[in-house]
Amino acid sequence: MKKVFFDSKKGAKLQVENLDDLWYLSQLMDPGDQLRGKAYRKIKLSSSAEKSKVEKKPITLTICVEKVDLSDSSLKVNGTVLTPTEDIPKGSYQSITLEPSSILTLNKSTWFKFQTERLNEACSQKIKGILIVVLDRETAIFALTKNYGYDVLAKLDGDVQKKDERNVAKSSFYDDVIKAIQTYLSRYKLDSVIVASPAFWKEELLKRVSPELKKKIVVATVHSVDESSIKEVLRRDEIQSILKEERISKEMVVIDQLLKEISKNGRAVYGIRDVSKASDVGAIETLLITDSKIKEHRDKDNYEKVDNILKSVDSLKGNIHIISSKNDAGKKLNGLTGIAAILRYKLNLE
Repeated sequence: MKKVFFDSKKGAKLQVENLDDLWYLSQLMDPGDQLRGKAYRKIKLSSSAEKSKVEKKPITLTICVEKVDLSDSSLKVNGTVLTPTEDIPKGSYQSITLEPSSILTLNKSTWFKFQTERLNEACSQKIKGILIVVLDRETAIFALTKNYGYDVLAKLDGDVQKKDERNVAKSSFYDDVIKAIQTYLSRYKLDSVIVASPAFWKEELLKRVSPELKKKIVVATVHSVDESSIKEVLRRDEIQSILKEERISKEMVVIDQLLKEISKNGRAVYGIRDVSKASDVGAIETLLITDSKIKEHRDKDNYEKVDNILKSVDSLKGNIHIISSKNDAGKKLNGLTGIAAILRYKLNLE
């Protein structure tokens, strides 16, 4: 995302550059915010019912945000019009659809610390995807890490020849894997590759790569070659250094901390009731909530309770993690009602 300008009173003028930016914006927008952007008005070009044609006329509007709906390709923001035009009166209901290349201005009555941090993260040029390759003698899976999780790019199957009753991968299979790695590095402008495998298959691949490509590769060990092994790679200690800027890795680490505290009946609570009580007494060190939990409360017009918790934690300099439900960390948190907290000290909330 490109930040054109930012002022806590005048708002943030932003340009959407990719689909990840839309996810960030969906987490930044709250009911009551003011959004200025391009909308489209349907205009009839003919009064004849049989021959009437409809054209979409672009208009620039400012709306008071009520509902945010994120899809795979766009972010639809619904609300009431604050700046009327000839065709659209003030107070009418209108939607602004944001897509890559959209330019918008977002105003909030208050920008909280966790929101400005999220905005800065979205606009940081340091955020890059990482190519993950998990392979054995006959299968390779390619995945690209994203800010909201990861995408599986392709699966490559090779032929296996028999020799002395051992399975040996044909050289052409490794050549195909290396070619695919180079293609993805170029296509997505990536700097890092994680190659992981059970046993020694990663070393077999490394024997064939160029010295230049080898500098970009970090190796790791996994127990299998399937989609679960991608999640396993993201937990490996040896690759945390290159994943430290990646939100998905941070989310997995903090969820593991939460689960450890819960398992030993320590400094952790979950569920809206207990988290709210912990917030009331200023005991929350780290708040964790999924994007789907936020959406659930917004859709039920019950966002005020969540909003009060966020504001309380932010005002007391606590950490706030809004976690994507698309990745493994978010799924685990949703299994714990979608909201939880690591506390500054242990509480008895019976």
